[in-house]
Amino acid sequence: MKKKIIWSMSMIALVSIVFSMVLSGVVSYYDSLEIIKNSTMAESQYIQSGIEKNDDYLDSIRSVGYGTSTQSVRVTLIEADGTVSFDSVADAAEMENHADRPEVIDAHATGTGESIRESETVNMQSYNYAVLMADGRVLRLSVGMKTVFGSIERMVPWMVLCSIVVLLFAVVLSTYRTKQIVKPINNIDLDHPMENDVYDELAPLFLRIERQNETIQEKMEELNRKQNEFTAITENMQEGFIVVDSKGDVLSYNTSAVRLLGIDRGAGQRHASVLTFNRSHDFRDAVDLALSGTATERVTRIGAHSYNLIANPVLGEAGVRGAVIVLLDVTEKEESERMRREFTANVSHELKTPLTSISGYAEIIRNGLVRSEDIPRFAGNIYTETQRLITLVEDIIKLSQLDERAVELERTRVDLQGIARDVAERLRATAEKNRIRLQVTGEAAEVTGVPRILDEMIFNLVDNAVKYNRTGGKVDITTGVRDGHAFVEVADDGIGIPEQDREHVFERFYRVDKSRSKQIGGTGLGLSIVKHGAAFHNVHVALQSREGVGTTVRITF
Repeated sequence: MKKKIIWSMSMIALVSIVFSMVLSGVVSYYDSLEIIKNSTMAESQYIQSGIEKNDDYLDSIRSVGYGTSTQSVRVTLIEADGTVSFDSVADAAEMENHADRPEVIDAHATGTGESIRESETVNMQSYNYAVLMADGRVLRLSVGMKTVFGSIERMVPWMVLCSIVVLLFAVVLSTYRTKQIVKPINNIDLDHPMENDVYDELAPLFLRIERQNETIQEKMEELNRKQNEFTAITENMQEGFIVVDSKGDVLSYNTSAVRLLGIDRGAGQRHASVLTFNRSHDFRDAVDLALSGTATERVTRIGAHSYNLIANPVLGEAGVRGAVIVLLDVTEKEESERMRREFTANVSHELKTPLTSISGYAEIIRNGLVRSEDIPRFAGNIYTETQRLITLVEDIIKLSQLDERAVELERTRVDLQGIARDVAERLRATAEKNRIRLQVTGEAAEVTGVPRILDEMIFNLVDNAVKYNRTGGKVDITTGVRDGHAFVEVADDGIGIPEQDREHVFERFYRVDKSRSKQIGGTGLGLSIVKHGAAFHNVHVALQSREGVGTTVRITF
């Protein structure tokens, strides 16, 4: 910009100089021509008077010459027929006839005539003035003078010198002025344009910049707000979220994606290939299909977890612009589905066993294949299997209610020690039958809960402790408060639980010793009810056991 200004200023100065010089030369030329015309007319009158008084007057002109110090005047006397009778410069006898000269023709016609003719000398011309004398002859005066170009040519050296000086001055001045003009512009505070102290001509521009800044600021605030909302949503999603462009490079992802895929946060960088997150066949195939424009959803296994992988294309006017990949951890759902299938199979099996026995005994009695004295024994077996079936169905209903949180009983303040004493009394007969010592110790511990569920939980723990004990063993039920938390603990010195079975004993229908369970009539749902009851009350269950030593289960509220 500075160069353009300096160049423009220099060209303006140069053009101005040239134009001024040319104009001066033209004006000077025409001024000189006017002066020559006036002086020539005056001189012609003097010479004409001299000739008319004395014919020898022309000889005096030849002998002494005629003219001023700056220019010479050539005097020519032309007869009426055009022949030259006198010339102050050349031999009149050798000169051609002048009847056809424009100034001579005009003099004969109007009394005076004039013409300007180019000279043989470069940039020179002659001014010819003719006047008709009384005797019919024509007196002509010719004055040599420079042409317009000659006048200008005389000024060229001065023009060049002046141009150099003016150009230097223009360059220096334009440079100085340009710096003065540009400096405040370079120092403009674009963030606060209306606070700048510069030219008034820039006020409209600064006003537009101020409005533009306000618009940009509003857009930036809106963009930041949306970005923060997007980040807040994606970062708090449990689902993994990955956005890729049409080349498969990662544009955005959330923390859950890193966590679910089990990669280092530094390994999955933005603008890196999505394959740095996972290279499994299902993952690559889902991404490829999405980038080709096809949405896909599938369940894939990554490590020890199952994920619902959803990949959708992002479409634009030019086609597929990228893809959005969502990962949902469905491990628990898959595990629940597996447990549901196992539960259904186990329920079918557990229900089938007593029903088969009942059906068999009933069929034998109906067909009269049983002796009269054996009927009470068969009826007793039917009753036992029926009670077992009722107990199993009740336990299943309890579990179903706990699973669906369909228990509608109100929560109240309950004393765990009171429940423990009541459970101990109900199971005391069974314990004494097997010579097992059953005692309740500790102190009162009040909690808020559903009494019926808490009773079921403690009953199942104590029932298991009695059933899976040895003859002459003991079961201790302890309640109290420790570190501000109420607890109930059931400890026995029975057969214990093998290490490989400890993490499974809370599963439905899981039995450590199936043959012993059948003998004692267990349904395999007792500890599962304890687990779901604990989840219902949001309490913690801890199990410690050693095979052949005993088992301790603590519920902490």
